[in-house]
Amino acid sequence: METKSPFEQFDELKIDNASKTFLLEAAKWTSFLAILGYIGLAFMVLGALFFIFFGATVGAMGSSMMPFGGGMMIGIIYLLFAVFYYFPISYLYRFSSNMRNALTANNQASLTKAFEFLKSHYKFMGILIIVMIAFYILAMVFVMVAAMGSATM
Repeated sequence: METKSPFEQFDELKIDNASKTFLLEAAKWTSFLAILGYIGLAFMVLGALFFIFFGATVGAMGSSMMPFGGGMMIGIIYLLFAVFYYFPISYLYRFSSNMRNALTANNQASLTKAFEFLKSHYKFMGILIIVMIAFYILAMVFVMVAAMGSATM
């Protein structure tokens, strides 16, 4: 008698009606969040362009409110954030559209693609969080070193 490993049991994994309902609702919400993300992305790009083009004018007028070259640096930073922001939003939207297609057309390839995009979304967010934690740790170390340096003066 041949016994199957626990992983082989999932070769015939089925999605029942309750799971379909939950996945379809999740797809609707992720679509909504992705659309809001794209709107936020558009505002970030507009803000970046504003700082790049008009921040230079304010800086040229001698305002001390705009450090780092009169807004040019702030605009570039906004653009960089917009580029990083695009990827998780794109993965989320692709998950949503593929999941809807998979559930409405019973398309296994779209279901697999949807889960691939969901995995990519969470992988990107996880890596981003790790990078941010490392950045915060480095910033704290830098602040402590700077504080100790200024205390000895």
